Order: sequence, then C-alpha cells, then structure tokens
Amino acid sequence: MMNFRPGKFLMMILIICLLSATHLGCAPQNTQEPKTNMKDKIIKLPEPKMEGETFLEEALNERESVRNFANEELSLEQISQLLWAAHGRTLDAISSATRNAPSAGALHPLEIYILMKDGVYHHDVENHVLNEIMDEDKRLELADAALGQSSIKDAPMNVVITAVYERTTAKYGERAVRYVHLEAGHAAQNILLQATSMGLGGVPIGAFHDDEVKEVLSLPQDYEPLYIVPIGYPAE
Repeated sequence: MMNFRPGKFLMMILIICLLSATHLGCAPQNTQEPKTNMKDKIIKLPEPKMEGETFLEEALNERESVRNFANEELSLEQISQLLWAAHGRTLDAISSATRNAPSAGALHPLEIYILMKDGVYHHDVENHVLNEIMDEDKRLELADAALGQSSIKDAPMNVVITAVYERTTAKYGERAVRYVHLEAGHAAQNILLQATSMGLGGVPIGAFHDDEVKEVLSLPQDYEPLYIVPIGYPAE
C-alpha cells in the first residue's frame, strides 16, 4: 500500500497550479500599487536665492494690498522663492524642523497649494518640488468660492494655505487651533514681504466658503483652507 505524504502531495498541487495558472487562476497577484493619475507630474523648483535687492525695512514700508494685476506670468524662479519664503526649510537647517515660518512644537500643520493658468499644484516642502494635482485652470472656480473676488481670477498665481489641525492638536489640544492660525499668518506675511521685495504684489483673503474651496482643490478631508493669497505684477 502506498504511503500518503501530505507535504509531497501539497507540493505537487502547487506545481500543477503554477503550470496551469492561466486556466486555474492561480497566478501570483501583482502587488504593485496602480497609478491613480497618469497625468501627474513633478516640477523641480530652482534653489531659492539668499540675497535680494530690497532690504527688509523697504519691503515692510512698501508692502500694500494689491488687487489688480497685470497680464504677466510668474517665472519658476519667482514661484520657488515665494513658496520657500512661505514655509520652506532654511538652507542651513540640519533637520526639516527648521522652517522660515515658526511652528508650535515644530509640528508644521500647513500644506500649501498654488493655482495657475496651467493647473493646481501642491508644494512638497521636503523636496522643494510642485506635485501636480490637476492640469486645468481653476482660478475662476476659486474666485466663485471666494464670493466672486476678481483678484483671484486675475492673478497669475494664487497661494492657498491649508492646515491639518490634528498634527498640532494631538500635542496641544484645543489651544492648538490658535497656534495653527498664528502660523498661517506668519506664512502669509512671509509671502507678501517676499513678493514686495521682488516687485510683485498680493493680498491676503480670508472671505470664502471653506467647503467650496476644498471641492475646487480636491483637498483631503482633514485639510482646512485658511488663506488665499493672489500674487502677481501690479497693474499700472
């Protein structure tokens, strides 16, 4: 009588399964995650400059709210400089904890998006790159979500400052909401002063429907919009 060996029997079944995978449906599954959007692209931003032609005191004195913009696009160098000023890593920082805008507990709850004629982008601070979110002009929709403010649709670039409150509330509780709002103010002022020093203008906008802005940008559920800052060359 033939001895039954379970281990040998299971090995034979496995071999048969692999040889006839197309018929039995036993082929190994592809574990690679599918790409969600084949149009996504990454734009490497130029290194920010550490020297400018305008002193801080001059920028403070000249800064004013600009709502009318010339029909002139911003360069990649200008975009890089503005985003770096907003919340970028200081260039001599040993770790990512040191940023241009102070953050309670170095928890950095802010996430920044920009809207331009050619699409919507998220700023990856660690790598200083732009990740494309969508490749269509959403400025008019953003303006509609902000009570029809024309400066948003006319500006060549809109900076949208959003926050993930949980990053800070996990440590500081309810008090963290105040800290996050203060940080958004730091970032917005950095943007406006940097814009002024570069011959640009801008205006901080807080009047908008949060849910509509989140829809326009397809924001994650826990990302809350706090500020819209249109930036461009002042119209003469």
